[in-house]
Amino acid sequence: MQAVPAPSPMEAHANATFDALLWALSRPGTVRGLPSPGEVPIIRALLDRECRAYAADPVLVPEILRVGAELAEVEAADHVFLGALREPGPLMAVRLGSDLYPDDGATVVLRAQIGHGARLRLSGPGIEGATDISIGGLADGFWHQRQALLRYPMGFDLFLLDGAAVIGVPRSTHVEVL
Repeated sequence: MQAVPAPSPMEAHANATFDALLWALSRPGTVRGLPSPGEVPIIRALLDRECRAYAADPVLVPEILRVGAELAEVEAADHVFLGALREPGPLMAVRLGSDLYPDDGATVVLRAQIGHGARLRLSGPGIEGATDISIGGLADGFWHQRQALLRYPMGFDLFLLDGAAVIGVPRSTHVEVL
């Protein structure tokens, strides 16, 4: 019988974060808990030496460099950490992929207020019928701008982060502002 090495506490934490993120993205609009709050666990779970990342919050830069990812401008980044987005301008530069390579679209992480703010109706893959949620703390017109940018299968996947709570909104999800 071969021995399997046990993951270190840091690896176990990153694995639990990765699992929560995948779960959230596969069930759009459903809140999932992360093992700890903030963007740092997401950086540790998603980024490696093959990734390019942008961080609007300079506090995140040392962690991005620690995991070996390359810092990039928004338009070249695979993972875009926009923090608390107060104006939608930076969203215009996010990579959307192409018809041939839609998977080249970025993953965007935003701080939001889950359970407060604008009422939204989400529908699409991973949602039975539709689901209604409230999201606050985003720039005015964010959801309309997102809709204008997406041309499925091109687009970006979105994680909305509120402390240790996360909601995934993949590019395939239709969001209607109620």
